[in-house]
Amino acid sequence: MYPKQEVVAMLLAGGQGSRLGVLTKKLAKPAVPFGGKYRIIDFPLSNCINSGIEAVGVLTQYQPLLLNEYIGNGQPWDLDGMQTGVTCLSPYQAVDGADWYSGTANAIYQNINFIDRYSPEYVVILSGDHIYKMDYADMIKAHKKNNAACTIAVIDVSIEEASRFGILNTYENGEIYEFDEKPEHPKSTNASMGIYVFTWEKLRKYLIDDENNKDSDHDFGKNVLPLMLNSGERMFAYNFEGYWKDVGTIDSLWDANMDILNPRVPLDLKGIYSRNPMLPPQYLGENAEIQNSLIADGCEVDGKLEFSILFSGVKVGKGAEINSSIIMPGAVIEEGAKVNYAIISENAVIEKGAVVGGIPEDFPNRDDWGVAVVGDGLRVAQGAHVAPKAMIYEDVEV
Repeated sequence: MYPKQEVVAMLLAGGQGSRLGVLTKKLAKPAVPFGGKYRIIDFPLSNCINSGIEAVGVLTQYQPLLLNEYIGNGQPWDLDGMQTGVTCLSPYQAVDGADWYSGTANAIYQNINFIDRYSPEYVVILSGDHIYKMDYADMIKAHKKNNAACTIAVIDVSIEEASRFGILNTYENGEIYEFDEKPEHPKSTNASMGIYVFTWEKLRKYLIDDENNKDSDHDFGKNVLPLMLNSGERMFAYNFEGYWKDVGTIDSLWDANMDILNPRVPLDLKGIYSRNPMLPPQYLGENAEIQNSLIADGCEVDGKLEFSILFSGVKVGKGAEINSSIIMPGAVIEEGAKVNYAIISENAVIEKGAVVGGIPEDFPNRDDWGVAVVGDGLRVAQGAHVAPKAMIYEDVEV
């Protein structure tokens, strides 16, 4: 018998993250390293325990091995109870033949039994690719106060940006009267954050109805939420005013990492927990020059860093120069190499004198410039060049 939980959180972490290119070739998007010591999934997991939610299901599908290993028994996030804590939920062959998750709603539908064993009153649905800190308890409190069937977190965006988001149009009291998916002429700037609180009794019914509709894409945004609204359910927006970024693209991932180095950006990492290996302190050689950079434990630096983030175990050789870049765990930047506006994946090697990326000011036509990305474990040979905006999937020779 499982202990009753008022709230169960379900974290959607099965997406391929194709817009991140080579970074997600071998791992799920929520497992992508972030901020020198974290992985993206650390944020929603930390938010759950900080909000008093003790039962969390993580729905995995694409490249789940590293993600499952990283989460383990949930101990780093204090989610390691005997009958609560965090559980990784992969798709499985059921009696009715269902297997792969065919949409966000179908993923939750396939795990109704997991949720039911806690007999919750409310279910929180979360995405695994957002960087933010949020107390879900406040959102649940607003949900109760409004006697809502569904509450959706929204963030205010500029009118110019609104066309890129799902926009919620509301009455003055926050009640939603219309969903507008990426509208050409938005009526409001309330952008959905993909964070939902549902009354479980209501959601359970709509998940079953949606699953029985063979014309449905089994997606929350496209199907379940409009169905609930058209059925007259009470649905409210919840305004969030802190830092939030969807890091589903190379540019947004790079931007969010750079925000850590900007004191004017309110990205507070206190209370975000992670599973980190125990490594010795950083070593800075006599040639090291460092400006406004973040260097994790276990790094060895004997070159020049500007506005960059180095994850654990990175080595930077004498005379190497790194500018406005993200160097992921175990990567090596050898003597005299130059890395500008780039993301270097785990355990990659940039050999002596190689050049990766470029300075935006050197490109009059900005369409020719962008963040360069080198994949996991790859080698950029001595003296080789990787152009700005390049996405490298295999070793680069001269």
